Amino acid sequence: MFDLPFCLALAWAALLLEAAAGYPAALLRAVGHPAMWMGALIAWLDRALNRPAWPPAIRRAAGVVAVLVLILATAGPAWAAQAALPPPWRALLVLPAASLLAQRSLWTHVAAVAEGLRREGLAGGRAAVAHVVGRNPAYLDEAGVSRAAIESLAENFSDAVVAPALWCAALGLPGIVLYKAVNTADSMIGHRTPRHAAFGWAAARLDDVLNLPASRLSALLLALTGPGTVPALRAVWRDAGRHRSPNAGWPEAAMAGALGLRLNGPRVYGTTRVEDAWMGEGRAQATAEDITRALRRYRRGCALLVLLLLAAWGAATG
Repeated sequence: MFDLPFCLALAWAALLLEAAAGYPAALLRAVGHPAMWMGALIAWLDRALNRPAWPPAIRRAAGVVAVLVLILATAGPAWAAQAALPPPWRALLVLPAASLLAQRSLWTHVAAVAEGLRREGLAGGRAAVAHVVGRNPAYLDEAGVSRAAIESLAENFSDAVVAPALWCAALGLPGIVLYKAVNTADSMIGHRTPRHAAFGWAAARLDDVLNLPASRLSALLLALTGPGTVPALRAVWRDAGRHRSPNAGWPEAAMAGALGLRLNGPRVYGTTRVEDAWMGEGRAQATAEDITRALRRYRRGCALLVLLLLAAWGAATG
């Protein structure tokens, strides 16, 4: 059922389809998005299984159960569909697979930050960046807005493009669905808050594991797609392991080194200041033009990923 040439072709075709068409707005209005459906299930599991009166060990075990239920309820039907469909009809799986990628929407949201800065100054940049990062935009100056947009672009290149494509290439539709379900769970409950520190532990740790290969590949793709390859690789070698996240530092350091910037560092979420290491050793005063440079590198990274999958498919079928 996990036919490697088919899985590679599915990932390749899904990337091309999503880049060309994105997720149709009419479909979003009519039925929502698969991530929204997953989010609704995760919210229900959180309400049903995460009881504040329970001790941390029980809440952690409940979180493990919640992740298992989530995987069975999402990847299970995807596995059944891929197993049941005969080869000619299996091509239809490209439609749900493409819906779980975010090349086009990520480009759109990050480009809107650069456009907001150019058209409306700091206020426009802050309004646009609020759609792509969780930090408090009121604490960001123009350089902070620009860095936040570039950091989000680099991290989400791994999380929203490379990782789902890799899991699709390995396991087909069940792989990309499983990844997206766990990644959505991590974004909702994988936080070190009093409510979710124990219950969200399983989602956060599994998301770290699933993102590990993609974060390394993302750093390499960003480093190789344009000038600044040596500084990008040097920044990854020196800085990636110092990031608070085991994965986010890799693409962020590669982007920082390639563009001659410093990214990450201290930042504010809500009213809480989070201390973190800087990625890269360039200038911290990023601008809207730097966002545009980052977007060009991101686009080339996406193209290189498509070419790699095509080459892998050729090798698997040859």
